[in-house]
Amino acid sequence: MKTALLYENYESTVPGSPAVRCFLCAHQCIIPENKTGICRVRKNINGQLISLNFEKVAATHNDPIEKKPLYHFLPGSTSFSLATMGCNFSCKFCQNHSLSMIERETQIFGERISPADLVQNALSNGAGSISYTYSEPTVFFELMIETAALARENQLKNIMVTNGYMSEQALEAISPYLDAANIDLKAFSEDFYKNYCGAKLTPVLETIKRMKEKGIWVELTTLLIPGLNDDPKELDKLISFILSVDKNIPWHVSRFYPQYKLTNISPTNPHAIFNALEAAENMGLRYLYAGNLSEERWSDTLCHSCKSRLIRRSGYFTRIVNLTDGKCGACGTPIPGVWN
Repeated sequence: MKTALLYENYESTVPGSPAVRCFLCAHQCIIPENKTGICRVRKNINGQLISLNFEKVAATHNDPIEKKPLYHFLPGSTSFSLATMGCNFSCKFCQNHSLSMIERETQIFGERISPADLVQNALSNGAGSISYTYSEPTVFFELMIETAALARENQLKNIMVTNGYMSEQALEAISPYLDAANIDLKAFSEDFYKNYCGAKLTPVLETIKRMKEKGIWVELTTLLIPGLNDDPKELDKLISFILSVDKNIPWHVSRFYPQYKLTNISPTNPHAIFNALEAAENMGLRYLYAGNLSEERWSDTLCHSCKSRLIRRSGYFTRIVNLTDGKCGACGTPIPGVWN
């Protein structure tokens, strides 16, 4: 068992039964003895918080970086991707619910793989980075931070694909090793986050701002769900927020397909995604992409200045056609991203 990071003892209302307060994420769970937090993978055992999923690796794969999705970070490279079970959200539309949604600790499975072995696997696969993804990496924080430190020593970059619900303390701890993140900005509504994710919007917005302030490369993804988070006025507010942080943040708007507990909702009409991207373009966002769709206009990267095509994409196949040393080959404009 691995002692968890980022918790403190908490005065229990039950004499002789020590409680703890976890401050890994914005839930700030107060956990009685022999209970777990909302994530179901951090348990109070005799007043000590234990990470139940440390070195229980449930999934690994050497993915194209574009699958994260990251379009302005080492395009065309591969990222060794890993996950354990667990999540601090309860999204009714979760696309990886077999990994993230667990009800009891007996459901936590995975292969015992050490941080050193994970880094070696990444190097053996020729990856340029390691991605902590598939489930929510915040809840396997102990495994992530140890792996990330070793990855940095071996000239590998580190990426989080995250819901952005980590605490400020957690971000401070991981940020020295973190190079990039794709953050799910699931909606711009507190009601949506409460009713469909079991969480709050505001902490996610704070994480986005803090990561940008720390110089971590950030891209955002919104899964557009018909009738739930696709109201044009709400999307305008979401776009305005991104603009207030940085107009160069790439925004990926992805097509919803029926999943988990939302099988009664039809897939997103592609035109709704195109309309959202066009609205963002008109409002001033520079780099806009459609996800779960094959659409050339919203797949390729164009220079925001002269509109020359810089990177072509077809599915996960990527070809750099007019980008040199991070600059547009046609007009010389610097293109925001991490290219080397």
